[in-house]
Amino acid sequence: MLATPLKNIKRMKVLVFSLGLVLLFTISCLEDKSETKQDTETASTQPFDYKVDQFADVKVLRYQIPGWEQLTLKEQQLVYYLTQAGLSGRDIMWDQNYRHNLSIRKALESVYVNFKGDRTTEDWEAFETYLKRVWFSNGIHHHYSNDKLEPGFSSDYLKHLMDETQTELRDDAFAVIFNEADAKKVNQAKGIDNVALSAVNFYGPGVTNTDVIEFYAAKESPDPKRPLSFGLNSQLVKENGGLRERVYKSGGLYGAAIDEILKWLELAQTVAENEAQANALGLLMDYYRTGDLQTWDDYNVAWTKATEGNVDYINSFIEVYNDPLGYRGSYESIVQINDFDMSQKMKVLSEHAQWFEDHSPLMDAHKKKNVVGVTYKVVNVAGEAGDASPSTPIGVNLPNANWIRKEVGSKSVSLGNIIHASNQVGSTGRLEEFAHDDEEIELYRQHYELADKLETALHEVIGHASGQLNPGVGETKETLKNYASTLEEGRADLVALYYMYSPKLEELGLVDDWQAVGKASYNEYIANGLMKQLIRLKLGDDVEEAHMRNRQWISAWAFDKGQADNVIEKVTRDGKTYFNITNYDKLRDLFGALLRETQRIKSEGDYAAAEALVEGYGVKVDQELHAEVLDRNRQFKSAPYTGYVNPVLVPETDANGDMVRIKVTQPESFVSQMLDYSKTYNFLPEVN
Repeated sequence: MLATPLKNIKRMKVLVFSLGLVLLFTISCLEDKSETKQDTETASTQPFDYKVDQFADVKVLRYQIPGWEQLTLKEQQLVYYLTQAGLSGRDIMWDQNYRHNLSIRKALESVYVNFKGDRTTEDWEAFETYLKRVWFSNGIHHHYSNDKLEPGFSSDYLKHLMDETQTELRDDAFAVIFNEADAKKVNQAKGIDNVALSAVNFYGPGVTNTDVIEFYAAKESPDPKRPLSFGLNSQLVKENGGLRERVYKSGGLYGAAIDEILKWLELAQTVAENEAQANALGLLMDYYRTGDLQTWDDYNVAWTKATEGNVDYINSFIEVYNDPLGYRGSYESIVQINDFDMSQKMKVLSEHAQWFEDHSPLMDAHKKKNVVGVTYKVVNVAGEAGDASPSTPIGVNLPNANWIRKEVGSKSVSLGNIIHASNQVGSTGRLEEFAHDDEEIELYRQHYELADKLETALHEVIGHASGQLNPGVGETKETLKNYASTLEEGRADLVALYYMYSPKLEELGLVDDWQAVGKASYNEYIANGLMKQLIRLKLGDDVEEAHMRNRQWISAWAFDKGQADNVIEKVTRDGKTYFNITNYDKLRDLFGALLRETQRIKSEGDYAAAEALVEGYGVKVDQELHAEVLDRNRQFKSAPYTGYVNPVLVPETDANGDMVRIKVTQPESFVSQMLDYSKTYNFLPEVN
């Protein structure tokens, strides 16, 4: 899957990696791990201004598109049409995140544009910050924690602003900004009705966990060995006492935006680089027109096989992290240009995927006998939208269907220019604060950039391609339910961790000192999983985000199971806590044992074991340690989350109106781009 945010990707020999290609591993997924990436010491000598804005817990950056001028006009047109298609569906993500998001955004933007009063007061500054946070999160819930954003100003002040600007907002939408309703976008807590208590707009009023599970249990795929992704592209609602799907398609739910997407995809198909790419685009358009899930699978097979060309893309309803039960896909789009030099250097992992599978600690019955079609590329992003923007993954692995991965393969990409931009604004402060000793700091400085690339590559290329379900076992979202996402991400992390401390990496020419690189990887993973990532939580909160959970349950399990041999020691010095790895060989063995068990849980669909693992190690936080971490982190001013504005692609025409080139420009500010997007791509003004 994509992405992320650990949303990321990379790897490589000490050959020479482009400076600043540092990342944190994620899985397909989409996960921002910038709290660790900012530890990397980088020095920007370029005139390009990466920094755009910083507010609350977020910093916003620009990114460049290396290689743009080397593309042909036809290739530039393809990129332009695909980015326009992606942006045309932007509002779908807003409505998927919460039913009132679009009307709230429209009202807040009206106030921002039209208010003529005093813009220097604390209340106005709080309003402006709130609006920026809403933009960044594609709605009124935090993009990572899922908590509802706190406005920082009173309802009376907002009423005043609305009166002054003649702005209207329905009473229920206005009230929810300030009250306790719909407090969590995605609520993954144990022992509750996760669907009913999640604000995400995938389910209508009154729909419950039981409704969802029973509704899809009654569906059967034409080919049980190739199960369809039921629920991926629809909203499930109750009508007249029964359940009905409102399908995302032309003429259906979100049809107005989907028609705009189709308009641009049709143009993209006319400039496709090859027949395979054109055929895949055709199937994607058929899927948008019909909403047919068999067509979705046909498209994914065609897209996975279409590996030639300089341009590729991700577009549609894909990642299921925002659904508490893992059925429904969030809309996203990423348009990318291949970095052939870096991709060729990374090719070695794909070529040896079968070796890694054969030598993994998995039970023989859970190993794939024939790992097929794994491709890995480093790419440069040209535009993002939906769930991938402004907060973006740095690595992606798709498609998500297990049977397609097994029979056809998958595509893994590392978003090189996104990673590079992130590395231009880093510091070493948090590294020095939380590292146990100077040796750990030096290992990080000398080897972690390479280690991070390899972790992500192993996670995406080997991790997500590894393992198989037992015959007759249902899809993971059905068997492991609300624990499916964190188990899959943790499983891919464990594959990467197991091989990060292996002489095979040196044998393949990927590293010069496998032990030093592996130690740097293990040090950072344990420090992050047990301490550093806690800066993202409010004191008293449980861990709920899937990637944070998997980093914690892996680290906490290894710490617990290694206590008899003191594999990881907890050190208190000068009132501060540190975690020190004393035996890297035994820690690798622990990672291998946990990988074997995690794959067993997935392969057998063992829900009870998944629940015990995640709830026992991945959810609860040591409150005393958390308070200490937050206190130690207050000295650092850099925001823990990073997002990006997109470059603006501007077509230039000749006297006859024919397109002669497409110029890359940069937005003036985060605010200007958000306002421009709302004006230009506002295709869902009235949804619900």
